Amino acid sequence: MKRLKIGVFGLQGDIEEHVAITRLALARMGLEGDVIWAKTAEDIKSLDGLIIPGGESTVIGRLAEYNRALKTVKERIYEGMPVLGTCAGLIMLARKVYDRVVGEVRQPILGVMDVVVERNAFGRQRESFEVNLRIPVLGEEPFKGVFIRAPAIRGMGPKVEALCRLNEIVVAAKQHNMIGVSFHPELTNDTRLHQYFIKIVRDVT
Repeated sequence: MKRLKIGVFGLQGDIEEHVAITRLALARMGLEGDVIWAKTAEDIKSLDGLIIPGGESTVIGRLAEYNRALKTVKERIYEGMPVLGTCAGLIMLARKVYDRVVGEVRQPILGVMDVVVERNAFGRQRESFEVNLRIPVLGEEPFKGVFIRAPAIRGMGPKVEALCRLNEIVVAAKQHNMIGVSFHPELTNDTRLHQYFIKIVRDVT
C-alpha cells in the first residue's frame, strides 16, 4: 500500500493540533504516512489529502489567495483529492457564506462544496461550548463537539449528505470526497473523524 501524504493547510489556525491528531489516527489505523504543514501551491500538488483547519477564515483565504495556493487547492479538489474542513475550513469549502450579524461577506473562498454557511452561527467567543454529538458514520459512541465561534450549514445541495445535526442544525456534511464540520475535532483526543477522513484518502489513492 502506498505511503499516504496528508497536508494540513498551514497558513493560520489550529495547524499543530491537526498534525498531531492525524498522526495519531494513522498510528491507530496501523497505516504509514506523512503529515505535513502544507503552505504553498507546490506543497498542495504532492498531497493525497488535505485538512483545512479552524482559525480565521478571512485570513486563511486572503493568505492563500496571496501566495496562489487557493487556486491549486481548488484544482486538486476538483481532481478528486479528499479534503476535511473544520470550522473555518468549512467556511472555506462553502459555495456561499454570510455572517449572522453583518450579512453577506466578501472573502476569498474555494466554493467547491454545495452548502450555504452562516459564520458565527452560535455566537461569538464567549458563547463557545462543548456538546456530545451523534455522528452515525463514526459509530454509536457520542463524539465531543467543541464549538468556538462556530459556523452552521444553513443550506445544502442535492449531492450533500448531512452527517450530524445539533438541534436540527446541520453541523457536519459530506459531498463526494469533501467533509465539512462546524466544530473542532482536533481539540479532542477522539481520532474517529480523522480516521474516517483517512479511509476516504486511502480509498481514492
